[in-house]
Amino acid sequence: MISRTRRIVRSAGDRGASAVEYALMVAAIAAVIVAVVFGFGNLLNKTFQGTSNCIEHRQTMPNCDPSEATTP
Repeated sequence: MISRTRRIVRSAGDRGASAVEYALMVAAIAAVIVAVVFGFGNLLNKTFQGTSNCIEHRQTMPNCDPSEATTP
């Protein structure tokens, strides 16, 4: 009877630990997704802002002409 109770307690503890681990993994994945979205959002905002400025100034600004772009 005692050994059966110990097995039940041990198995219940394992399920709780794995649920906590899964919750931590989900939280970490969500944090990475948020960081990537904000990072790409800022990058895209700068790109579109630069394009908008080139259009607004009729491509008279430096680096607006794609034929003048240098390739690495």
